Amino acid sequence: MSDYIIQPLTSADCGWVADFTTRQWGAEIVVSRGVVYRPHKLPGFVARRGSEIVGLITFRIDGSACEIVTLNSLQPDQGIGTALIDAVRTFARQAGCQRLFLVTTNDNTHALRFYQKRGFVLAALYRNAAESARTLKPEIPLIGNDGIPLRDEIELEMLLD
Repeated sequence: MSDYIIQPLTSADCGWVADFTTRQWGAEIVVSRGVVYRPHKLPGFVARRGSEIVGLITFRIDGSACEIVTLNSLQPDQGIGTALIDAVRTFARQAGCQRLFLVTTNDNTHALRFYQKRGFVLAALYRNAAESARTLKPEIPLIGNDGIPLRDEIELEMLLD
């Protein structure tokens, strides 16, 4: 049994989510497929261990699809990220969604492994998407994780039954 709890975000969480996003993502905004998202204005779930925040996921629903916009687990290998995805998957199913998806970048090999191990499959490659994303969010670096040039966005999806 885990020693953390998963709770839905409330309007009272807006301020700390904006600060959290800035610390974790380099700015208050996230850009994906040319769209600017403000995670502090999106629905989501928080993982708490006592009064400590140990994870956050934000998402948006558009028709029959649910997009995970951000996912952060501050204590890896403890099931927090998986529990947050499970919470969104349950919410999306209850909302009538048929597809759960997300977009990450080509340098994020850790995320690519993580999501595929949890049933997501590669769905699309957006070549050189980071170049246009930088016009909306200049904080996006040229070189990403492990010294890999940050160029492309990769979409992963999971069909919901």
